[in-house]
Amino acid sequence: MRRSAARRSLAVLVTGVLAVSVAACGGGAQPGGPDGGSSGGGGEATAWALTGGSESVFRSSFERWNGANPDAQISSEWFANDAYKEKIRTAVGSGNAPTLIFSWAGGTLADYVANDSVVDLSEDAAPLLDRILPSVASNGSVVDPSGGEGWYAVPNNQSQPVLLYFNQELFDQAGVSVPTTYDELLDAVEKLSAQGVTPIALAGQSKWPELMYIQYLTDRIGGPEVFQRIVNGEPDAWSDPAVLEALTKIQELVDAGAFGDSFGSVAADAGADTALVHTGKAAMVLQGSWVYPDFLNNAPEFVESGKLGFANFPAVEGGQGDPANIVGNPANFWSVSASASPEAQKTAVDYLVEETYSDEAVDEFLSVGAVPPLIGLEDKIAEADDDSGYLSFVYNTVKVAPHFQLSWDQALPADQAQALLDNLSQVFLKQISPEQFVDAMNATLG
Repeated sequence: MRRSAARRSLAVLVTGVLAVSVAACGGGAQPGGPDGGSSGGGGEATAWALTGGSESVFRSSFERWNGANPDAQISSEWFANDAYKEKIRTAVGSGNAPTLIFSWAGGTLADYVANDSVVDLSEDAAPLLDRILPSVASNGSVVDPSGGEGWYAVPNNQSQPVLLYFNQELFDQAGVSVPTTYDELLDAVEKLSAQGVTPIALAGQSKWPELMYIQYLTDRIGGPEVFQRIVNGEPDAWSDPAVLEALTKIQELVDAGAFGDSFGSVAADAGADTALVHTGKAAMVLQGSWVYPDFLNNAPEFVESGKLGFANFPAVEGGQGDPANIVGNPANFWSVSASASPEAQKTAVDYLVEETYSDEAVDEFLSVGAVPPLIGLEDKIAEADDDSGYLSFVYNTVKVAPHFQLSWDQALPADQAQALLDNLSQVFLKQISPEQFVDAMNATLG
């Protein structure tokens, strides 16, 4: 197994993040035909991926590959975000996974590795891994069942930091400047509410967008070590004062009318939260960079007019976390199913190395407003950037961030992640107190 010293050090670092207790989910069956979602015979491989975002780039990539490789075809199926997560876990657990498994790495990937559901890509995918920003690539490194380390997933699209998007026209009308601190955010909420505008669009029906608030606030208040103790499964880790303060601030925002009174019926999969911003009904939305292509597709005039602004999440006065820290998804990842035939696995690996970040794919990512996490991409990004400077902003934000924290619902094991989503939703709806949230989440540890 070939692995550089730098890569080893990164792997050790990430091993600490991902070495979590996981639940067994079966597996081991041999793949069936392509219609069943698993790889067929010969060099045929299958892939499942998400609709929206960079879907067009993935589709072009598969078409380009299939055109050049008639004996190593890849068929693809497409799913909405919320429906996909449970479907892929079930498919992997039953041994019916597609050859290429789309994921967010984190606890789910650790689960796959613990159950021998995915193959070690350390050696075969090394030419690709060497091109990727280490802070992003390292998320694919996991402790394997033998106690060693391996690379079981490789990035497949853009870095996805969570940013504060805003409607500049509404800010101007309300006399609001871009908030750089939590207190300034509260002040902006008050001024925007006085204008009859929903200050912040929130897709509460989908639940997962609410995670971005507890993630950023906890990080800004207590630093990344707070959640690391939770990932490590330390007893009562959710009782950290930073978590309680973050939850208290969330309910303070709710009380201030930050999200309006109907956020519980807004769904992210339909892009309803971003639509509220570009239609002028809401002034801000805290979302991942994966929504920028949707802004470009659904409201090109809004973006081209310069009305769409973007910024980092505000600092919290007196907080211990670095305001340059970011949360979100370092990228999405491809893994290769261990249940696939050797021929299908070879097709998948060859595709990863040759096509994932080919020159054509990189150009297409940039053309839809997505920034691949590749080393030395500054000049290419500068050429592709528009007047807004969005691409350079995202690339530099990722490159200089002291810490890039994976979304909590992906970093934690599946059972804890669902409890987190359910309890946090009740916090936003003020059905439970911060203290009740902490007690409920502590009960999921150990």
